[in-house]
Amino acid sequence: MTPDPAPTTDAVDLAVVVLHPRDAEGATAGGADRLLLGVDPLDGPRSPDQGTVSAVLRSTDLPVWVTLRDPVMPFHQLVALGEQFVELGVAGLAYGFLDRDLEIDRPGCAEMCAETGGTPWMFLGFDEALEPSRAWRDVLDLPGLDSVITAGSTRGLAHGVEDLMRQAAADPGVAAKVTAAGGLRPDVVPWLVRAGVRRFAIGSSARPGGSWTRSSVAPDHVRSWRMLIDDALGRALGLPVD
Repeated sequence: MTPDPAPTTDAVDLAVVVLHPRDAEGATAGGADRLLLGVDPLDGPRSPDQGTVSAVLRSTDLPVWVTLRDPVMPFHQLVALGEQFVELGVAGLAYGFLDRDLEIDRPGCAEMCAETGGTPWMFLGFDEALEPSRAWRDVLDLPGLDSVITAGSTRGLAHGVEDLMRQAAADPGVAAKVTAAGGLRPDVVPWLVRAGVRRFAIGSSARPGGSWTRSSVAPDHVRSWRMLIDDALGRALGLPVD
């Protein structure tokens, strides 16, 4: 792994995937920057119900981003659900649409952003796009786009990290939008940071035993990731490291 160093900003962002208020409390205590709320992470993820969103919002002072995704829900109903989430006070949404050719559905994404009042959003499902380079060209200027959740491959970061680093190192615009997720490992974080990536998301690795069903987000697990990405940024910027 030999990406050209690209230390472009002096902050890193750690998102933690949460399923319920107990997860939110653990992620908050561990030092996360924001929460990404959804359900059925092993088979989706999909949108939570409004009650869960409200409960999570009450349990944390961190920004909560909510998954807006349901494979059987018509678009207009998804829009209505997104509007309801925004009314509840979420900081952002996570959605993304591809067309039948597996290219970025720019009109669909722009329409959802407009219908939800310009609420910031993260692109979810990006790695399903057929041609990554074209997908990046198509996605970067979409209205309201905060970041792109990506592993560089449908098979996760274990297979996609090299390509993701090359794309980020070659284009600061790409690096600025990447939220690296999908089997994030500690050993690849410093390399991703050197390539210019500043946003990371963790899910099962924030839980004892890595289990979505038998454990909740643990503050000490999140704290370990917090220290890891902060240390990686400090080293990339040449700052003193304790």
